[in-house]
Amino acid sequence: MLKNNMRKWTGLIIGVIIYYIIHEGAHLVTALLFGAFKGIRFVKFGLGVQIVADTGIMSDMKIFIFCISGAAAALIAGYILVWQRMRILELPGKKLKTAAYYTTVILLFLDPLYLSVLYRFVGGGDFNGILLSGIPETAAVIFFIIIFLFNLFLFVRLVYPSYKQNFSEA
Repeated sequence: MLKNNMRKWTGLIIGVIIYYIIHEGAHLVTALLFGAFKGIRFVKFGLGVQIVADTGIMSDMKIFIFCISGAAAALIAGYILVWQRMRILELPGKKLKTAAYYTTVILLFLDPLYLSVLYRFVGGGDFNGILLSGIPETAAVIFFIIIFLFNLFLFVRLVYPSYKQNFSEA
């Protein structure tokens, strides 16, 4: 039991780290491409990371691209993990598979949940930049709810059954 819990917690922590690398890495690359990179900020007792860009030298469209790049990269990575799940499940041992499972969950759900609901409670962040594109707030929220529901469908139909079957066979 303790071994299973440790494997799950380790997988979850790895998933969060991979999420930050992908999401914030996309912001970093975008800021560097736009010549607007200012620095890296650690927030919430060092548990969060943000890429700081000089938005004063960026157009609204560049700010939109900067803000959407993290979510887009995370979603693409999540879809790749869904697509490659059967190959991942062929790997020996449960540790890597557990990390892949939790990473897939985080990549599929965190940004759509944040950009449809949670942004209201934490200051907006990327969502504020998305609105600079001229997209109405309601349309953006609906869009991210649809992505969340699509990802939920993928998870229920493909990800969860595959991992559940694989772990029950082991």
